[in-house]
Parts: sequence; structure tokens; C-alpha cells
Amino acid sequence: MSTHLILFASRDGQTQKIADAISQHMSESGLHVELKNIETSEPQLSRYTSVLIGAPIRYGHHLKSIQRFIASNHGQLSALPNGFFSVNLTARKPEKQSRENNRYMQKFLKKSAWQPGYCGALAGALLYSRYPWYDRLMIQLIMKITGGSTDTSVDIEYTDWDKVNAFAQGYVAHLSKTIKL
Repeated sequence: MSTHLILFASRDGQTQKIADAISQHMSESGLHVELKNIETSEPQLSRYTSVLIGAPIRYGHHLKSIQRFIASNHGQLSALPNGFFSVNLTARKPEKQSRENNRYMQKFLKKSAWQPGYCGALAGALLYSRYPWYDRLMIQLIMKITGGSTDTSVDIEYTDWDKVNAFAQGYVAHLSKTIKL
């Protein structure tokens, strides 16, 4: 049986929620999926038929654990059908949800030796209540500059679950073109 890996990093839990939703959609499509957090396991890529990696942005960068994993495994990643999704608050704006218009996705693709076969930018959540005071202050400043919410008494989930499902459908379609499902 072929097994498809979804590997993610998550700082405040939103990327994990998104990875869970993608995993559920893939499972409902008849695929056997393993969901793994890079913080708790480093999977052997040779065990998988495909790999999808998800990472959030914090202070303008994808989490280092994902960056290190990709840098160490880009050859194996490239040999498998694969994809990548970036979870960031910039994607709360519809015009910033495409691979071409999301600066974090563009920055990732420019710097990475690995070039994923399928990519997406998905909106995350603004969870002021979970941030330490310093992060709360810095993120509030960033949100002010970018026209986002600065009300630290309110958490906002910007994730559009229909877009997450569409991304998952697109990824399954991508896989069906590259491997026999």
C-alpha cells in the first residue's frame, strides 16, 4: 500500500489544523496518509510515495525546523511527487493567496534548492491570546503596518477552509497526474 506523508511544523497550532484538514480530504479521496510533526519526528522519506510539507511564517521566515529538514533532504524530496504549503497572515488578502503573489512563497522558492511540484499559500490565524508579550507587541506592529487587526483582545482565524479543501483537491489531482493512485 502506498503511503503519503504530510509533514508540518506549527508554532501556535493553525498549521497543524490545516494539515489535519488536508489529511482528512486526502483520506476521503482513498489515500493512505501519515501526518507528522517535524518537531516530534523526522521521517524516513524512502517509506513514502509522496510528501507534502506545510510551514508557518514567523517574523518573515518559515520555521527553522522545516528549513533544516528541506535543506538536508532536498534530493529525496525532489525524487518524490511533492508539494508545499505556506501558512501566513499575508494570505488573508485574496490577492496574496497565489504562488506568484505571495512574497513568502516567492522568497521560499527563490532560496530553496527544493522546488515543490505543487504549492499553495494559505491564510493562518492571528492568535494574540497565545503569544508571549514580546511576540504580541511585534506582531501587533506588523499588523498595523500591513493593515491588519491590532486589537490584542481578539483572536482571528483568517483560514478559509474552502480554500484549504481546494488546495487539498488540487494536490490530489497533482498526485494523480504523477503517480497511479
